[in-house]
Amino acid sequence: MLDLFTIFSKGGIVLWCFQSTSQITQFFVPSVNSLIKTVILQERTSSNNNYEQDSLSLKYRLDNEFDLVFVIAFQKILQLSYVDKFLDDIHLEFRDKYKNDLARKNYFMEFEFSKNFQEVLKSAEEWGRVQACIPKQMRTFNESIKSKKTIASMIERKGDDKENKKNVKITETQKNDKEINHSDISFNEEDIITQNRLKMAQKMGTINSNKLKKNKEKVPKPSPKATKQPRTWPLGGSIKDISTLDYTKDKPNNNADSPIEIETNNEIVGKMVGGIKDIEIDSESDEEDSNEKFETAAERKQKSDSKRSVFSLFKGLVGKKNLTAADMDPVLEKLKEHLVAKNVAIEIATKLCDSVSSKLEGKVLGSFESVATTVKNTMVESLVQILSPKRRIDILRDAIMAKKNEKPYVMAFCGVNGVGKSTNLAKICFWLIENNLRVLIAACDTFRAGAVEQLRTHTKHLNALHPAKKHNDQQMVQLYEKGYGKDAAGIAMEAINYAKEAKYDVVLVDTAGRMQDNEPLMRALTKLIKVNEPDMVLFVGEALVGNEAVDQLVKFNQALADYSSSVTPHLIDGIVLTKFDTIDDKVGAAISMTYITGQPIVFVGTGQTYTDLKSLNAKSVVAALMK
Repeated sequence: MLDLFTIFSKGGIVLWCFQSTSQITQFFVPSVNSLIKTVILQERTSSNNNYEQDSLSLKYRLDNEFDLVFVIAFQKILQLSYVDKFLDDIHLEFRDKYKNDLARKNYFMEFEFSKNFQEVLKSAEEWGRVQACIPKQMRTFNESIKSKKTIASMIERKGDDKENKKNVKITETQKNDKEINHSDISFNEEDIITQNRLKMAQKMGTINSNKLKKNKEKVPKPSPKATKQPRTWPLGGSIKDISTLDYTKDKPNNNADSPIEIETNNEIVGKMVGGIKDIEIDSESDEEDSNEKFETAAERKQKSDSKRSVFSLFKGLVGKKNLTAADMDPVLEKLKEHLVAKNVAIEIATKLCDSVSSKLEGKVLGSFESVATTVKNTMVESLVQILSPKRRIDILRDAIMAKKNEKPYVMAFCGVNGVGKSTNLAKICFWLIENNLRVLIAACDTFRAGAVEQLRTHTKHLNALHPAKKHNDQQMVQLYEKGYGKDAAGIAMEAINYAKEAKYDVVLVDTAGRMQDNEPLMRALTKLIKVNEPDMVLFVGEALVGNEAVDQLVKFNQALADYSSSVTPHLIDGIVLTKFDTIDDKVGAAISMTYITGQPIVFVGTGQTYTDLKSLNAKSVVAALMK
């Protein structure tokens, strides 16, 4: 039983609506609004055109020729086999009846469609009852899952049986190796021959025991295994130099507050005042060459034929036609391969192509427009929309507002190991200092050896670049640390309280790197965020990763949701994309990360110095991606 059916334009005008009861609106309106916001507006349509929320299920069809949306809503528990057929039939019925009015965009007339709706619904329900009585037929090969295998299905993942088998074999070989190592003796050829003769003699009983003893004495004893000797450096220090070379303990002259002379590059001071500059990517390419990548064989042939004579120009005037899935499939397949080659995760590339196909199917193609150009332009529009922030992000403005309210603006950094959290935290710290904001760095990475020392070194350099005498004798950066092995959430809380008392404007919380599958560490991160409630949680990820970016972000967000006791857990608010200078034009990780979370890329790291921090320019990134 259908609870709700509605037809509306992509501009938001409801043309016709059916409700099973008058009270059904309050249950289904939020779900329809969610469908519009998360799927239709963000162009995240899937191949099966299905959307589920809570206990409700929604099916939709897009009419790209007249810019219409057809939506059916019903309870998820109901198994309605006729829904797809009904949607197709009602779509055609409405188009055929009001074709002329829709072409003129006459949306404000009264559409008398109740009788047609009931007839189509009755026909579809009857068809569903007939289909239920027919015995289920065997699927063809093209309908089977095996025929739809993708590259993703061929990738071996953790926990597969193959890996378990390999592990078993490895353990067995290790056991055998141990047995061999137990009798690890080196023999030459003569000794081996002697041993074989002795064994043969023992079996035959022809040699007496005295000769056996003599021959056994000739067998060389195993030489002790040589151990690695420590390297002796030609200019190495002695015991007297230990106290001088010991950097593991804090010393009076090693404190960040002490007036120690540090070599600084003062040329970079003043370059980060104001907003962060957009990243520049070399994306200049010939548009015709770019379009030729995605052209089908038929289009290339037609293009070559059109160049032969002047009269062949009239062959292109074939009139308008509607795009079909069969027309777009070859172009979309090439486009998907191109996106995967540019480091877009294959799962995301497939969804993007499905979304473009749903958006263009049925659209009228102009006389001089090729399928390749139309598909490519639509993909570019979708990618720019994905990378464009859905909400305002102005950290400087938010930090100044928090300062007026006499509380610090707190930013927490999380991510996997080795992606550059501490380095990019220092870059962001330099940018904030350049804009006259005092920063407190909370060293909450109490796990990795050298993490606190790394932040202490950055603090010294930042204070040397912006000494207190230039800022009314106020120290601009301070490190708050409690050593190693302590509770990270407790250190962060103490740092935030200290920042309130000492009038610091921003608190940057550095956390330990952790893999997304490490449950204890993910629980500790969730605890830190839940207890301290930072204003922004930034996920730091590498621009080098492809499919791994999807796994990292999904599991980080899922862990923050699962391990939090709050009804509305604080998830990832933004992304810091590091090592962007190492990938040339393979910028696909930016698309994958933004598509998965729906959150924007706030900062982009492009090098090792403090000024190598940029903001993402969506259009230039997409241009490089499609090059």
